[in-house]
Amino acid sequence: MALLKFTALLLLALLAISILQISVTASHGRGGHHVGKSPYGPGSLTSYQCPGQCSRRCSKTQYHKPCMFFCQKCCKKCLCVPPGFYGNKAVCPCYNNWKTKEGGPKCP
Repeated sequence: MALLKFTALLLLALLAISILQISVTASHGRGGHHVGKSPYGPGSLTSYQCPGQCSRRCSKTQYHKPCMFFCQKCCKKCLCVPPGFYGNKAVCPCYNNWKTKEGGPKCP
């Protein structure tokens, strides 16, 4: 009898946990994916995605090492890397507006 009650209680707990997980996943939009959001723009990335996005951004430059250094620095601050290999910085205002001491663009 005690084993039957324990099994029923365990199944009830598992059911409650799965319902809670489903409701949390649904409220965050498919488990954290950006639904209806552009893949670019402020806050569109997490810091662990920066190396891959910067590798794409810097893939066609002859100055790969400095491009990667500054791109990753900018990405970690802005959580955004513009699309394409050059330009398109208006998509990421933080990335676009961060300047050097001399007033030049900080982010590639």
